[in-house]
Amino acid sequence: MARIEDYALIGDCETGALVGRDGSIDWLCLPRFDSDSCFGRLLGNEENGYWKLCPVDKHPSERCYRPGTLVLETVFTTNQGRVRLIDFMPPKTDVSKVVRIVEGLEGKVDMRSELVARFDYGISVPWVSRIEDGALSLVAGDSMLLLRTEAPMRGESMKSIGAFSVKKGQRVAFVLSYQISYQEPAAAEDPSALLEATERFWRDWSSRCEAAGAYSEAVLRSLITLKALTFAPSGGMVAAATTSLPEQIGGPRNWDYRFCWVRDATLTLLALMGAGYYDEARAWRDWLVRAVAGSPKQLQIMYAVTGERRLIEWEVPWLSGYEGSKPVRIGNAAHTQLQLDVYGELMDALYQARRGGLHENNRAWAIQGALLDHLKDIWTEPDEGIWEVRGGAKHFTYSKIMAWVAFDRAIKSAAEFGMHGPVQEWEAQRAAIHEDVCRHGYDERLQSFVQVYGEPQLDASLLLIPAVGFLPPDDPRVISTIKAIERELLQDGFVRRYDTGATKDGLPPGEGMFLACSFWLADAYHLTGRDADARALFERLLALRNDVGLLSEEYDVARKRLVGNFPQAFSHIALVNTAHNLTHREKPSEHRGSKKPVPSKGQQAQNSL
Repeated sequence: MARIEDYALIGDCETGALVGRDGSIDWLCLPRFDSDSCFGRLLGNEENGYWKLCPVDKHPSERCYRPGTLVLETVFTTNQGRVRLIDFMPPKTDVSKVVRIVEGLEGKVDMRSELVARFDYGISVPWVSRIEDGALSLVAGDSMLLLRTEAPMRGESMKSIGAFSVKKGQRVAFVLSYQISYQEPAAAEDPSALLEATERFWRDWSSRCEAAGAYSEAVLRSLITLKALTFAPSGGMVAAATTSLPEQIGGPRNWDYRFCWVRDATLTLLALMGAGYYDEARAWRDWLVRAVAGSPKQLQIMYAVTGERRLIEWEVPWLSGYEGSKPVRIGNAAHTQLQLDVYGELMDALYQARRGGLHENNRAWAIQGALLDHLKDIWTEPDEGIWEVRGGAKHFTYSKIMAWVAFDRAIKSAAEFGMHGPVQEWEAQRAAIHEDVCRHGYDERLQSFVQVYGEPQLDASLLLIPAVGFLPPDDPRVISTIKAIERELLQDGFVRRYDTGATKDGLPPGEGMFLACSFWLADAYHLTGRDADARALFERLLALRNDVGLLSEEYDVARKRLVGNFPQAFSHIALVNTAHNLTHREKPSEHRGSKKPVPSKGQQAQNSL
């Protein structure tokens, strides 16, 4: 099995595939991110589906994305010569397609394609046949794949095999499309035209990205990745393209991240607006408003890409898990948890959208008012916290801080944008929460805010205290909390979320360093005047990206490997915001916690829409 960092992402802005250095697509769900997989070897073995396209002979490889695009190039070198494999998914119009083009560079290279499609998360074997136009049809139930290629194909041991050779200057193309099996087969399309259109789409999109100094290339690659993780029809952004890639190899911390988290809302908006992508920011804001609309008592922490709410968690018994990391989970039971911080995240996101100049969503303020009416009754309750622990509800300090943020942003929306509401009541709630957190969430003996009221464990989420504006960066309690987190949670230069051995989170201890938290420490350094430390940590984090600029959720310092779901939106969002903190005049961390309105450079652009 390939390492997580050996994969690259291609996608059509509705789903994504992971392509290994060896030319094997080992993960693909169709037709959308959270659909069943048809290539599932990533979480099992060859019998669970893959599509490998590579030279027959031994073939070391090098790869890169074409600049400003999500078009992947892998160059294989053999004793016979060299070939280039071009992999991409055209932005979806009618049906999803994976296009693979083999291009001869030197000599004459013998190639082999092995296509093993297994629907329903790697268990359903399709019926393979030829249709009238010569395409290979793979059907099981309502799912159908169509493979069109000039290469000769044959069946062999439940595989579809293609053997062919390419000389310098020759091209052999494969187009694999997905559709409902009882619909008429989609018409064939020219692979070269699809490549040209796909490159044009991504380069046009990339050309709008605002520079970030020395970090411009890393920021653009992260933004392209975030765009690829966005479900274009709705504007929702999934946390990752995968499920059940382990936070600890061989362990049970394996979760389905193919959903959209409300918690990511504000940081996502700031990253997009800071780079000049106001259309995407507005689409994300509108997705949020639609998803949370309804009874305030039914607010969830996550939703499916189009807003569905039932994300029932179940385990897949026939998948062995990535490097034996079981169970493989589909769905996410955390969607039923009470996590108070999402109220603050949602309120902050909608407030930041107004500050950024996005046109007002007509539903948003009424929904916000209803949510605040509910929050005033429940903020004193225990919850499962930002990390979605499964060890029981507690009074998490960060959850209370974000409840404070919810009322604070409502007050600011009234003062800055003329929104109507019971401001005096909100001010009283804000003051009460602030006093409660400072009294119960700060441990004088430890000289630090703590993870849970009355308990001594620390939590990296507390690094966000100055960024959200709860206390100023120069407050002694902020300074001492950062020092305590450095002392207790900083390991080999990176940050743990919390001590999994000390915190009862319902799971065995052990996980990697959480990359977003490490970026947060860099932001905290910057806010407190430690710019050299901020830049040094940021550079260490950039060095963890794989060869094509992608990050997972965590990093295993012992194995020196990326771990967790991949690529991880939260990590790339944090990368973009930290880069902007270090290079932009309007810095996301200062902007978010500012006491004063910040004029938006995007206001004129939005007013012209």
